[in-house]
Amino acid sequence: MKIAVVRETRPGEHRVALVPESCEKLCRAGFDIAIESGAGEAAGYADDAYRAAGAEVESDPAALAQSADILLKVNPPANRDGRAEMDWIRPSTIVVGSLMPLRSPREMEHLAKREATAFSTDAIPRTTRAQAMDTLSSMSSISGYKGVLLAAVALPKYLPMLSSAAGTVFPAKVFVIGAAVAGLQALATAKRLGATVSATDVRPEVQEQIESVGARYVGVELAQDASAGGGYAGELSAEDRERQREMLIDELAKSDVVITTALIGGVFAPRIITAEMVRSMRPGSIIVDLAADGGGNCELSVPGQDVETAGVRVMAPLNLPATMPEHASLLFSRNLTNFVEAFSKEGEFEIDTDDEIQAGCLIAKDGEVVHERTRDALRALVAEATS
Repeated sequence: MKIAVVRETRPGEHRVALVPESCEKLCRAGFDIAIESGAGEAAGYADDAYRAAGAEVESDPAALAQSADILLKVNPPANRDGRAEMDWIRPSTIVVGSLMPLRSPREMEHLAKREATAFSTDAIPRTTRAQAMDTLSSMSSISGYKGVLLAAVALPKYLPMLSSAAGTVFPAKVFVIGAAVAGLQALATAKRLGATVSATDVRPEVQEQIESVGARYVGVELAQDASAGGGYAGELSAEDRERQREMLIDELAKSDVVITTALIGGVFAPRIITAEMVRSMRPGSIIVDLAADGGGNCELSVPGQDVETAGVRVMAPLNLPATMPEHASLLFSRNLTNFVEAFSKEGEFEIDTDDEIQAGCLIAKDGEVVHERTRDALRALVAEATS
């Protein structure tokens, strides 16, 4: 089977779905690999490195995609930048990548109409067996790390405690909302930089993980379980939202940096921080809203921009993994390679809908959207359009 990779066209995207290291591995597994010329350039991977790894480098992306048995992508195929990626996909092509189906249901519908078989690696079940294939976790870890660095640069004070002949300055206080992969990485990074760190999460079972990286756990006793299963958080009841609000008002007022990472079901961002809460913070404080791709956790967040209110800077960066494209591509590529190899034999990928991993991340097959939550999102779009 032929695996193809084309250049990503999303604005600001610098990652590539496959790096030379993985090409060499997949070639040994019996696959033919072809890469669009320049696809890895923005991530630091030159065409010659792909050739040395056994891949063919092709200059015509349309012909490349049309010849693919498996098309590996970072983002969903799209028609932009003068390219018609979605229209290049032929029936029976297997598309694998971080397709974010709940954020892009129309694109998933288009893939189904192309009669492609689509797997979204951000929908992979969070099980021990699937960990090595989970692109969402890999990319979230990068976001958590980079988010703290952005805050450290913007903060008008040191993060660590420092002593000098002029006296001692005390460490900054970093508060993280949401302790999944991005949140835990943010805590660990802030701790390594010398800050005093604390965190909250609606899932009380993560207290041990928060404390394992040296942070203080801040929680409220919930009247209703807010775990959505699979390591994800669900929505809070009105009563629990009020409890959370009171706790946040207190924590935000004494924090120098607030990192928000909360996503419902790993996809959509609940509004947690109100404008009133922001105005209660000390001037010079920083909020880094790492949930901006899902709409943002802060009422004042403007995705892709920094805004300032009452001396508090609210940063809402988008697609942070793309700002570290070399390692982001390396990890993403390893995830995709692990997925392909797990279900392949002698260079042939086998579709097995009885397998829990494939079943969990299969989005489109045989001309239909088969992923239940994506079907629900499509039905909601139709209802909204007709209301």
